[in-house]
Amino acid sequence: MERQKSMEKGLLKKSLSIREREPKFPNEDVFLETGSSRKSTREVTKNTQDNDGECRVTASVFLSTFVAVSGSFCSGCGAGFSSGAQSGITKDLSLSVAEYSMFGSILTFGGLIGAIFSGKVADVLGRKRMMLFCEAFCVTGWLVIALAKDALWLDCGRLLLGIGVGLFSYVIPVYIAEIAPKHVRGSFVFANQLMQNCGIALFFIIGNLVPWRLLAIVGFVPCVLHVFCLFFIPESPRWLAKKGRDEDCRSALQRLRGPDVDISCEANTIRDTLEMSEIDGGSRMAELFQRRYAYPLLIGVGLMFLQQLSGSSGVTYYASSLFQKGGFPSSIGTSVIATIMVPKAMLGTIIVDKLGRRTLLMTSCAAMGLSALLLSVSYGLQSFGILPYLTPIFTCIGVLIFPMNVKVSAGTLVTVTNWFFGWIVTYTFNFMLEWNASGMFFIFSMVSAFSIVFVYFLVPETKGRSLEEIQALLSKHVQ
Repeated sequence: MERQKSMEKGLLKKSLSIREREPKFPNEDVFLETGSSRKSTREVTKNTQDNDGECRVTASVFLSTFVAVSGSFCSGCGAGFSSGAQSGITKDLSLSVAEYSMFGSILTFGGLIGAIFSGKVADVLGRKRMMLFCEAFCVTGWLVIALAKDALWLDCGRLLLGIGVGLFSYVIPVYIAEIAPKHVRGSFVFANQLMQNCGIALFFIIGNLVPWRLLAIVGFVPCVLHVFCLFFIPESPRWLAKKGRDEDCRSALQRLRGPDVDISCEANTIRDTLEMSEIDGGSRMAELFQRRYAYPLLIGVGLMFLQQLSGSSGVTYYASSLFQKGGFPSSIGTSVIATIMVPKAMLGTIIVDKLGRRTLLMTSCAAMGLSALLLSVSYGLQSFGILPYLTPIFTCIGVLIFPMNVKVSAGTLVTVTNWFFGWIVTYTFNFMLEWNASGMFFIFSMVSAFSIVFVYFLVPETKGRSLEEIQALLSKHVQ
């Protein structure tokens, strides 16, 4: 217990020293050496602090991040497909509202299935091979959708696609967080959202121009390209260290940080964190409900629960239905959404490490609450026949400012929570839209308001902290 507290204190002060001790990991000297000769503790610490201050984003980190988030682009294509293809599919295959709601929402049900096994698969296969595994589901799913002759085949293809997307939702943020320097980690993880928005925006635009079967083929192409690109990026150093592959860990870390960078302190930090995990015990699901995990578990599950009940997934999946309901041309509305969606995500990527995740999260919740309230007023006026000429305008503005598909990366249980409530919202969305659109969005606005309070009082800021420091911070909070 004293040793654990000591390590946590060192992590928080960013001053880990290299200790002489019996090796607990194979090839421990690999971690302690970065050149042909062994350096003193003072020299290594000084050089590492200098490197931390001047830490640059290498071409390898940038390329690896771009390839990883290309999987998010594929996920965005899947999310945007149901909106762009809705009119074509319902007409060609004569689907009812219930049947198309099943088709649209089954992506999130597949995501739920993928999320259940995501942590274990990522631990066994590694981050890089798991992304290849994800694409096997996505490629197959797109082909089945493109060739579908009835609702059953549509649902099967969409389910396979959802499983791949669910696995992606876990492994991509994890991989990026494990390879990116801490001073840009927030922006790089947020690039995951940027690329997802790019995929949604592309399908919103193309969906107005091409038949739905050709749209499915368009979704197939980036998946194949992503598979090819994955062979050119390194595996996560943290996963390699966890598997005892110290030589490979050092090689991957050196490749990511640059050949002239001293990686010894970062390697030792990774090792100490793994040792702390060993002291704490295994990672069985039942252990998540121990008191020491209560705080991070509350944050993760709470954020996912509130995010989905704010209606973000429903707005993304059925944007064209919202415009039609409000009397606004859906082709124009979805094209305008696509036009502003990417710049909004780019802005978030740029400012996330300046404002902090916590501030940006509260801002997103406020925007969701405002837009949901505006949509509630819009549909309410429509139902009472009051100021009917304002309904299309309010609908357009409300949908446009809605932050679509905001994601928070987390572990397996939290990801499962996200997909489970996402499935509930996306399946019931069309039914509630027909039943009482104004009431539905009023509920969404109240959930968003509560989300602001939740984030303000419970969610800590992680800006400028390494993964190891965040872990120590959460552990200290519980104690």
